[in-house]
Amino acid sequence: MNFAVSLGRLLAGALRDLTPIVAVIVFFQTVVLRQPFPNVEAVLAGLFLVVVGLALFIRGLEMALFPIGESMAEAFARKGSLAWLLVFAFCLGFGTTVAEPALIAICQEAARTMAEAGKVASDAPAQAAYAKTLRYTVAVSVGLALVIGVFRTLKGWPVHVLIIGGYVIVVALTAFAPPEIVGIAFDSGGVTTSTITVPLVTALGVGLASVIRGRNPMTDGFGMIAFASLTPMIFVLLFGMVH
Repeated sequence: MNFAVSLGRLLAGALRDLTPIVAVIVFFQTVVLRQPFPNVEAVLAGLFLVVVGLALFIRGLEMALFPIGESMAEAFARKGSLAWLLVFAFCLGFGTTVAEPALIAICQEAARTMAEAGKVASDAPAQAAYAKTLRYTVAVSVGLALVIGVFRTLKGWPVHVLIIGGYVIVVALTAFAPPEIVGIAFDSGGVTTSTITVPLVTALGVGLASVIRGRNPMTDGFGMIAFASLTPMIFVLLFGMVH
């Protein structure tokens, strides 16, 4: 009984979260475009799967990813090994970014577009190599972003100074980078902070700030996601300049 009630609450919450976007789609499809929905049965079935998937995903974050991320950050901080903490932060950022579905999609699309523009060979292996190199470039940048974030939490550096400095670098590099890579660089900063990366990075920051004396999780535990969005822009711009 308790399981059924809990599941019902999860599904109701997911449906509530999805209601605004569903309402927008229904309004524009029926009122503005004045067209019936194609394959209504498939749309409803897909919506049901989205609601169930979102509910289970949120529950999974609460049960596994957030607790694991926080506990590991706390364990490394108590262990007192800065080297292992930094290695963990880099590997966490690299691993979660490599697995991001949104990043995989945008790298493949970037490779295809570059091939159509004649910047990359049009054969499939060349496009796959370009997409893979771009993907790993972004992953390395997010790993380094988390290392910077850990240092910032440990030292108490002001987050706004680092963010402003980073965007100054982005603007400067934009003036020298090839025009066709600029949009990709800016988009790569957004797609890295998605479904897999955000929960674990947030848990790392909050867990670390919770166990370090003199640090406040509310002011020092957040901010790593901003670094994870910023560093890919810098690295992809550099990638476009040297590739």
